[in-house]
Amino acid sequence: MEIESSAMAPDILVVLGCRILGNGELSAPAARRVERAAHAHASGAGRVIVLSGGKLWHGRTEASAFAARLVELGIDPARLLLEERSQTTVQNRHGVGALLRGRGLLSRAPPPSLGIVTCDWHMARALAAFRRHGLMPEAIPAPSPPLPVTRRVIRSFAESARGVTDAVVARWGRL
Repeated sequence: MEIESSAMAPDILVVLGCRILGNGELSAPAARRVERAAHAHASGAGRVIVLSGGKLWHGRTEASAFAARLVELGIDPARLLLEERSQTTVQNRHGVGALLRGRGLLSRAPPPSLGIVTCDWHMARALAAFRRHGLMPEAIPAPSPPLPVTRRVIRSFAESARGVTDAVVARWGRL
């Protein structure tokens, strides 16, 4: 599977957080995101890999769990940056932006290209959140297994509702 939408691999991969299981292992969607990031990195993307997710699951942030797995998969820990405060997709964008600006990575000319790694069903909302704030990332989706029609409809409706909420919050600051 190659990087989507561009002949050039993104300079920075941003992997968005996802649930961690009670035993500290990655959930299936989280594992797919991490494996997709590792594959993209092996294909030449991500000189820097930002792991964004501050939700605590059994004493461990999503970002730290993702980092541990990427290191197990052979990724150099020096390439990893952890954003461990965000709780939502919009907060992912703010936290990643602050982290990259703080490291001077967004002030380079030309600016680095970004690739967002998240589940395919979450991608539209994630891209919208980053684009609303001036970043133009590429989509690097982690494919989901097929779902029954009713679950796909429910997931689509829920993602649409979250997207509307994100847009309202971005516009007016809160509901």
